[in-house]
Amino acid sequence: MAGSNSKKINITLKVWRQKSAKEAGQFMTYEMKEVSTDASFLEALDQLNEKLITKGEDPVTFDHDCREGICGTCGFMINGNAHGPQKSTTVCQLHMRTFSDGETLTIEPWRAQAFPVIKDLMVDRSAFDRIISSGGFVSVDTGNAQDANCLPVSKPEADAAFESAACIGCGACVASCKNASAMLFVSAKVSHLALLPQGQVERNERVDRMVAQMDEEGFGACSTTGACTAACPKDISLSNIAKLNRELLFSTLLRREAAEGDGV
Repeated sequence: MAGSNSKKINITLKVWRQKSAKEAGQFMTYEMKEVSTDASFLEALDQLNEKLITKGEDPVTFDHDCREGICGTCGFMINGNAHGPQKSTTVCQLHMRTFSDGETLTIEPWRAQAFPVIKDLMVDRSAFDRIISSGGFVSVDTGNAQDANCLPVSKPEADAAFESAACIGCGACVASCKNASAMLFVSAKVSHLALLPQGQVERNERVDRMVAQMDEEGFGACSTTGACTAACPKDISLSNIAKLNRELLFSTLLRREAAEGDGV
């Protein structure tokens, strides 16, 4: 809740409105008065929607859930920047004090073939879910978790796995890439398990399946411009893409050796 000493600003929002993927969309302009600088961007949109509902108009549809910057549900472009201009920040954690009084903000959904628009700022990111599902499970014993000291994981690999696991799957990397590539997302998921003992059994099959599913979903190729990591609210490193390429190459070589050994 905004504090009593918070400042107020007036802003203009140019919001993309689109009823469905099959219908044409357009930008609609809304004037927002007396917006608290302590409010988050999603709270400002809530304020706009309250006014629209009061006037009998359709509210702006957008994704949101925890509003704590950890679930990856929210996400759209603000003035051409995924999640807005503040680095390492999800749009739900972006506050209105980031903007200036009288500023005009253009808001639009993620633009990618693999992320079709559902309505307004909401897009269908189930392609990410299918990529995750294609990776399958890990073969580990059931029962109580082992003591951490029993798992042979070096500190550098544990840290790298943790950093990769920080990916929240929001889709900002795809929306920021000129090719709409999902390589940063997929590489983070592949790297996470490839670095840990629990992920070794299906390691080669996992990277094959996830890359194949990524291609099937229609994501573009990676040209390593770095726009993805620059837009990522969790600062996922480009080094994950290099690791994914190594994992895929190693898996390809193993399959080739196996085929040659079988006389194929």
